[in-house]
Amino acid sequence: MIGYDIGSSSVKATLLDADSGRVVGSKALPKVEMPIDAPKKDWAEQDPEMWWKYVVDATQALVKEGDIKPGELKAIGISYQMHGLVCVDKYNKVLRPAIIWCDSRAVGIGNKAFRSLGAEFCLPHLLNSPGNFTASKLKWVQENEPEIYQKIHKIMLPGDYIALKLTGVTMTSETGLSEGIFWDFQKNSLSKDLLDHYKFERSLIPDVVPSFSQQGKVSAASASLLGIDVGVPVTYRAGDQPNNAFSLKVLKEGELATTAGTSGTVYGVSTRAVYDPKSRVNTFVHVNHRRQAPSYGVLLCVNGTGILNSWLKRLIGGDSIGYEDMNALAAEVPVGSDGLSFIPFGNGVERIMENKPVGAHLSGLNLLKHDKRHLLRAGQEGIVAALTYGFQIMKDMGMNLNTVKAGHANMFLSPLFREAFVNMNEVTLELYDTDGSQGAARGAGIGAGIYANEEEAFQSLSRISTLEPNAKKTNQYQEVYAQWVAALEKVKG
Repeated sequence: MIGYDIGSSSVKATLLDADSGRVVGSKALPKVEMPIDAPKKDWAEQDPEMWWKYVVDATQALVKEGDIKPGELKAIGISYQMHGLVCVDKYNKVLRPAIIWCDSRAVGIGNKAFRSLGAEFCLPHLLNSPGNFTASKLKWVQENEPEIYQKIHKIMLPGDYIALKLTGVTMTSETGLSEGIFWDFQKNSLSKDLLDHYKFERSLIPDVVPSFSQQGKVSAASASLLGIDVGVPVTYRAGDQPNNAFSLKVLKEGELATTAGTSGTVYGVSTRAVYDPKSRVNTFVHVNHRRQAPSYGVLLCVNGTGILNSWLKRLIGGDSIGYEDMNALAAEVPVGSDGLSFIPFGNGVERIMENKPVGAHLSGLNLLKHDKRHLLRAGQEGIVAALTYGFQIMKDMGMNLNTVKAGHANMFLSPLFREAFVNMNEVTLELYDTDGSQGAARGAGIGAGIYANEEEAFQSLSRISTLEPNAKKTNQYQEVYAQWVAALEKVKG
């Protein structure tokens, strides 16, 4: 099976042996981060053809390196960056760059819709404000680029577009429509009220398929390009956060997953359709949701996470310094960074800040005392503090936050980051040898019937380590968090 993870920084593809669950090969492209275009303030766009190019290049390399023979590839799964908007015409040609997850241009449109539709409708039915999600981004296109809007045949999320390129078939999923705020949770269908309010035609929305299902087969043209068989089925698709939770086997009430890539997230599963009254965290359909057995994912997201760490890398050394070197430097200064606090909200508006433009800030900077080591430590501690701020919102919603699972990747490779995360949040952290592309491959196995159930699919999932909070460290990091909150309140005030 092959799993694709279509991120905003890179595209990763993994080949998984169905019988053993062993990784046959993995490829992440490009070697440097993919560009995000910002032609105007608060904009963030990418060319969907760039994603497809790296899917092709990664697949060709994997097929060659893995010596995949005709007939061996049985299923394809797709994970993708959430909340993006891809618009295509009747010939399936992209009409404009994709408006991606961290683009903030539609905040005002979503807030206006929330006021017009009313909280008494939006929260029980949509579980969220229309906010800065896909539906509001489409409304922006309708209002600001009417000549493009008139040509739109279908809208898609980034993963839907990759599936279209593979199969020639345009489809989406319930979980995808819920992340775009098109889904009515009470009616279990597309929200007619939202479509009518935004004056969207129903025909713009692709047909809906379950996350685990037959979703089209690889076309002759794509098979030739990729170097694989014609007719290989696409049998799984999900946004990156539901998929990350799935890749960690987070499928039951009370289970939690976390990531710290370009953005940082915590994703908890609930059997109840819970919501935050201020939409600071968001509820979507989880991948294993069934109407007779509901499953919802509650997502806390901090946009300014790994992107802050990569910015610091460019600032202090660029190619001359590695992330391990940065972690070692940060560890040379004490917990709390000698009074330096970093507010990390510099990558678009943040949902936990109610979509208000807080920005990134350093607080407590002492030019006689602080150096790059303090800056690096304060960056990591500030990211964890922002996640802790969101944790408190989830706790207030009645969610159980005791044990969190994460892949051993990105910022969780940093011992300092792990220590701060465990102690500031007072949680147990379990680290696993997996990632989103592996999860997508396992999902493809379930969707294709190769695996009978989740238990069978995850027999080979390997836990690397477990970290518990330490009483002394917890007290220290609680002080860091209090210092950070005080700095945040000063910025907000």
